[in-house]
Amino acid sequence: MMSKVYLPMIADILHPKHLELIYQGRKLGKLTIGLQTDKAISSFQKLPIHSYEERKEILSNIIGVDSIIPQEEISPINNIRQLQPDYFLYSQSWKIGYLQKFISEANDLMESIGGKSIEIIVDKNLDSNKIIGQFRSKIITPDIRRGMLRRLIRSKEIVRVIEAHNGLSGLIAENAQVEREGRNIEYDAIWESSLTDSVSKGKPDISAVDITSRIQTIDQILDVTSKPMIVDADNGGMTEIFTFNVKTMERLGVSAVIIEDKKGLKRNSLFGTSANQSQDSIEEFCNKISSGKKAQHTEDFMIFARIESLILEVGMDDALKRSKEYIRAGADGIMIHSKQKNPEEIFEFARKFRSFDAITPLVVVPSTYSSVTESQLIEAGINVVIYANQLLRASYPAMLNVANSILQNERCFESDEEYCMSIKEILNLIPET
Repeated sequence: MMSKVYLPMIADILHPKHLELIYQGRKLGKLTIGLQTDKAISSFQKLPIHSYEERKEILSNIIGVDSIIPQEEISPINNIRQLQPDYFLYSQSWKIGYLQKFISEANDLMESIGGKSIEIIVDKNLDSNKIIGQFRSKIITPDIRRGMLRRLIRSKEIVRVIEAHNGLSGLIAENAQVEREGRNIEYDAIWESSLTDSVSKGKPDISAVDITSRIQTIDQILDVTSKPMIVDADNGGMTEIFTFNVKTMERLGVSAVIIEDKKGLKRNSLFGTSANQSQDSIEEFCNKISSGKKAQHTEDFMIFARIESLILEVGMDDALKRSKEYIRAGADGIMIHSKQKNPEEIFEFARKFRSFDAITPLVVVPSTYSSVTESQLIEAGINVVIYANQLLRASYPAMLNVANSILQNERCFESDEEYCMSIKEILNLIPET
């Protein structure tokens, strides 16, 4: 009877390291690959470019792979318990950082069941993360990017989104990363905001920036990033125009648009009832949603309905009623907005919404209730959090300090020393400079 061999893999972009692991595994016996699911991978690093099904199809056509089973968690423990392999194989790259503890646990388990763990050492110059990083921006097509947001929502407890208003802020959204508890934490997607796009052009947030200009900004950001994008489409405009814009966004590779259920001249929601703002009728807004859904060509593209009932102080019952109707009209998700300083009414809406709908994604923008934590949002049943304007709000005071310093000192030495990065550093921000 052939020995049983278990090998966990991500296998997003195949390269010689993967083939060497498979070769070593098949020499020992019948090789089962534990292919990590999107959910397992996204808990500690970027969502893979290719879906689980795509990665499985590729691996299944490689000689020496006898079977493929999903590994639903980072740790291989559960699959090892189920399979009871004679050999557990892993790459030396798994012995670094956050993943190291899972290898240690797996080794202990293998010893307890009488099996053997084998570390496979391949060419140390073959760094999977480096290889994927080099190719990621080059192979992210509009079709691949468009489908990423749905996969993220299915895979992660909460999808973390930050705004970008030009190519440079897009690079920040793409590359910002911190280490927390041994894991790399970063943003999952990009928010192209009507507010920050308008203000960055010196225009008021009243839809003064036309769709052609918005599309140019979107294209600039997409050109230098690989993450999925959600676009703030205000109220979508006239239904006939909205359907046309849906097709354009979809073609560019945008994952979703969010439209708000207000009508008339656009005013920023955080003005609330202090500005003259009118809410659209449920019937008319539902028609806009359903028309937009009929206009799209792919299943990946999403339309989220933004409910302004709490902003306009017409009540929780109205917000919940609208959410039900918008979902019936085809909305892929609900964004509930609030201008309160604490998240209590958001939590109340989420609790009541989840009592009748456990599946539809909920989106929030905690601009005013900024003390809320992501763990609190997860507990409340929120799927997507958008940090909608922080990068722009940070850039203005920084530039103003520099401008004032130059005026005050009649030279730029002080501002260069205190506020500015070096020219070399800023040139190195741009890929392939």
